[in-house]
Amino acid sequence: MFNSNQFLFLASGVKNDEEFWFVGVKNSDENILDDTNLLDCHRKELIGTESANDILFAIHLNFNNLFDGLEKNKFLINQPLLGISHNIPLDYIENIFDFWLDTYKEEESWETCLGLLKIRKRISLSNLIMSGSLKGNSKRWAMKVESLHSYKISSLKNSHSNKPMWT
Repeated sequence: MFNSNQFLFLASGVKNDEEFWFVGVKNSDENILDDTNLLDCHRKELIGTESANDILFAIHLNFNNLFDGLEKNKFLINQPLLGISHNIPLDYIENIFDFWLDTYKEEESWETCLGLLKIRKRISLSNLIMSGSLKGNSKRWAMKVESLHSYKISSLKNSHSNKPMWT
């Protein structure tokens, strides 16, 4: 099978007056901004199709974990119909994009970090780090992967409405 090159990219966009970030794959850098919903390309890297899809999977899993954690902790986040919430600052999005792109370059580091990311879907890596369950490189990578999930939003959800006491 021929492994063609693809552009892995990070762009900002707007759809129905709702701003969002978008991480995706296109076969041409000219096609990125052909999408009428995308406004500006912030990162783009030309890499093989399989590599682009692997990295895209990790980035999306990272964001899913992040948003699941925010929701679990009752933080209010605007979830757009398309892409990633614009409530997350660009530098935070870029850090996640760059981390997974850079980590992919070393197979052993990639496999370790991807495994930790999958574990992070179920449990916080902080608990494993503090309990001493992780040692050496695994501990070092776990601290980095956990830091990619550390974003907190300042506003909490209102978990229940206050009813007047006389009703």
